[in-house]
Amino acid sequence: MLILLAAFAGVPLVLPWLVHRIGTRAFHVAAALSAIAFVHTLVLTPAVLSGATPFETFAWIPELGIELSMRMDTLSWLLTLIVTGVGALVMLYCRWYFHRKDEGLGQFSAVLLAFAGAMYGLVLTDDLVVLVMFWEVTSILSYLLIGYYHRRGASRRAALQALLVTTIGGLVMLIGVVLLVVEAGTSSLSGILALAPQGPAVDTALVLILVGALSKSAIFPFHFWLPGAMAAPTPVSAYLHAAAMVKAGIYLIARFAPVYAIAAPWRPIVISLGVFTMLLGGLQAMRESDLKRLLAFGTVSQLGFLTVVLGFGTRDAALAGLALLLGHALFKSSLFLVVGVIDRQLSTRDLGELSGLGRQAPALATFSIIAVACMAGIIPTIGFVAKEGALAALLHEAVGGSPWGIVALIGVLLGSVLTVAYGLRFVWGAFWTKKDASGAPKPVTEWPRPPLGFVSAPIVLSALTVAAGFAAPALDAAFARYADTAPEATPGVPAPAHPAHLALWHGLEPALWLSLGTIALGFAVFVGALAISWARWRRVLPFTAPEAYNLTLRTVARIAVTVTSLTQRGSLPVYVGTIFLVFVAAEGSVLLADPDWRAQLDAWQSPTQLFAAPLMIVAGLIAVRARKRYTGVVLVSVTGLGMVMLFATSGAPDLALTQILIETVTMVAFALVLRRLPSRLGEHNASVAPVARAVLGAAVGLTMAIVVIIASGARVTRPISEGFPSLAYELGHGRNVVNVALVDLRGWDTMGELSVLILAATGVASLVFVTHRADLLSSTSALPDLRTRRPLVETAEGLRPQTGSTGRRAWLVGGQRVLPENRSIMLEVIVRVLFHTIIVVSLYVLFAGHNLPGGGFAGGLIAGMALVMRYIAGGRYELGAAAPTDAGWFLGTGMAVSILCAIVPLAFGQAPLTSSFFEIELPLLGHLEFVTSTIFDIGVYLVVIGLVLDVLRSLGAEVDRQIQALRPAHGRAGGVRA
Repeated sequence: MLILLAAFAGVPLVLPWLVHRIGTRAFHVAAALSAIAFVHTLVLTPAVLSGATPFETFAWIPELGIELSMRMDTLSWLLTLIVTGVGALVMLYCRWYFHRKDEGLGQFSAVLLAFAGAMYGLVLTDDLVVLVMFWEVTSILSYLLIGYYHRRGASRRAALQALLVTTIGGLVMLIGVVLLVVEAGTSSLSGILALAPQGPAVDTALVLILVGALSKSAIFPFHFWLPGAMAAPTPVSAYLHAAAMVKAGIYLIARFAPVYAIAAPWRPIVISLGVFTMLLGGLQAMRESDLKRLLAFGTVSQLGFLTVVLGFGTRDAALAGLALLLGHALFKSSLFLVVGVIDRQLSTRDLGELSGLGRQAPALATFSIIAVACMAGIIPTIGFVAKEGALAALLHEAVGGSPWGIVALIGVLLGSVLTVAYGLRFVWGAFWTKKDASGAPKPVTEWPRPPLGFVSAPIVLSALTVAAGFAAPALDAAFARYADTAPEATPGVPAPAHPAHLALWHGLEPALWLSLGTIALGFAVFVGALAISWARWRRVLPFTAPEAYNLTLRTVARIAVTVTSLTQRGSLPVYVGTIFLVFVAAEGSVLLADPDWRAQLDAWQSPTQLFAAPLMIVAGLIAVRARKRYTGVVLVSVTGLGMVMLFATSGAPDLALTQILIETVTMVAFALVLRRLPSRLGEHNASVAPVARAVLGAAVGLTMAIVVIIASGARVTRPISEGFPSLAYELGHGRNVVNVALVDLRGWDTMGELSVLILAATGVASLVFVTHRADLLSSTSALPDLRTRRPLVETAEGLRPQTGSTGRRAWLVGGQRVLPENRSIMLEVIVRVLFHTIIVVSLYVLFAGHNLPGGGFAGGLIAGMALVMRYIAGGRYELGAAAPTDAGWFLGTGMAVSILCAIVPLAFGQAPLTSSFFEIELPLLGHLEFVTSTIFDIGVYLVVIGLVLDVLRSLGAEVDRQIQALRPAHGRAGGVRA
């Protein structure tokens, strides 16, 4: 089972390529995998029916007790057969439903097969937490499937609607799962049901889990997403909304009902909402003129029926519920696929436009009628067996005095009448010869004969409803093992004299007469509704559920706009001031609440502090009074350089090196930004409330100082950092404790910091590159004859190499596009000479950092400074020549390398980010040592270079282009604007 689950995860990755190569025949591969899983389930059938319960497990997150466990009991066995069997037929159906030229078909095939795999895992997993994961995966994949026609607004809205409803329901269910797992002390589903914990917390968990199950299975008030999802291709409707996705909620209800149906909140929720949904869906189905939407509301009604029967929680209801579950998957999938054939052949699903189709497609009509007969509960189909069993079980409960048994019986009887009525409406609408307003027969709809393979899937599914009816005794023996886990009757209701059995004929018992009565009344309702044109009557309520949903979304959007307009005023001082104010209030309250302060203070630890600290303080005070932006930035950087002195004299050369590089890069970034801002502070927006700002700034500084003083004396145990030197050498095989900690001992922290750096770079670039993210400005294609470096001149065709040139090469090719007054030949010469040397130094710092000051972060900053020099000397085109690749390549490659360093050890049975150490003796080179954490450091190196490059190309090159676009054109004799 685990191998098949892995196959369901891997095969979809190659399906897009297969679709590109062989077209729609790639669906045969998808169908083959589902068929293999179906056959595998059949092979396990003897073990399941004997009670052996096949079980496979893999310890996924052992620290949390979460396992990727697969357990096949009777309920999982049935759902697995449905998911894989119907899935294989639907994917074969896709072979003829789609055309090779259909857009996005490769992605669709992959997502559909992945969805089948997610459902396979959902119904088999024995871990409740993993079940929630599969649950949400199905929601995401269904969003992609429903929105396949992404160019249509209706498809996008329907996909988003289904995603929101099912995902929010899943998040609510997650809370219930956490509560239940905590109460039971295990995440094993079978273990929880065996322990059956009770209490208020468990009741709350059950209600939350039911919210998720009901939202997934389109039970009121979450029913509206399913009819909207009919915007999806018909194979999606046939699979997701008849045999797979909507069955997930029913499966969860069926899983918990035998144990928790007697819990206080269970039946009031399940029975009342199930009955109401069955009636609501049936009534709405009678109004629909679109065959697909008619089936959609019929599906809503049938899901309500399933919820009532499987959620009732007695043995006989559970037995009938499994038969109903099987029958619904067969007949509803068949009917959806029939509608797909009609829609594909005639390009319409409107029953008003179809007439006389039954005579032209008798085979299709016959098997459709069989499927409808199964839905209505007519002998000899499995629908008749299930319906009679359900009515018998509910009748016994009602007669025994169960109030919820009475409600369920009445609701199911009324719903069954409507089921017969809308089933007849479907047959009449799709295949009957209709009459126009004058009473004359409408012209017969022309029917192009479809390929046999196209109609084979609905025919097979429809035929199976009859086969399952005749196989009722065998199904009874198979389903009884699940039914026996439920109590025989509700507490207070006498147990049946004889356990119920599934059979085509039980004699003239009351349930049979009730079933026949619903069929007769259903026929009468259909005729009466047709006579009075029920579909044209006004609705009872002035609004529909989708309209209420849209109103809710609009209300949330308006509230969000109002809150945003009140809180996001567009003022950076307000934002920063709010953060500082909350900081002072929160920390100050804590400090005042605990006056027992302990501090360990020294006047100074080294004489350097006596020089550096006053310098930093004075620079900070002067920066506050600065009137020019650049002056303020320079003065603020003095505090950073003071920290460099403190680090260097406190035994932290690594930190000192990194700090000075950070200060330099930060200065460059500020200088680039300040070009677009007024040179003097307050020139456009004068500073207000200077006294309040000064008070708040002083309060922040004082609060932070007190926090640091108290923290210095708050330690009660020895710091773990005392063991870092030995750990760095013994585990990380390095003498640079800082670097080894970053790439080995605390590699996960560094992984998170790399993610933050990438997000920061992407955010800055997204703000600057307004119309596109592609790096077009620094492309070397803007510099013709780059290799020869011949001088460029302006011509009518643009920049061209100077004719008759002596071949003299420029120091920096980008410098030729800088205006003469902005160009420095001396700077170009220095940069040209030093650039490669600095790159070599950065590589040395990278690889030496494991034992000496340095590492990937410092090495990346040094390489970034080399790029800064090229940009300053030659402009944005010189930057393109220095790094003729996109910054995203550096960022992505660096992150990928770091992630691989976390994943690869797993293949060797090690924990993520576990490093290995190699020693080797080589001729000439001698003894060499290598630690695999160095590879992780290379990833850090690339990410930092990508960050600097992204900053230069966004705040530098792109801002250059914007400045140039704003300036009036000038003559270009002697050079081009930078």
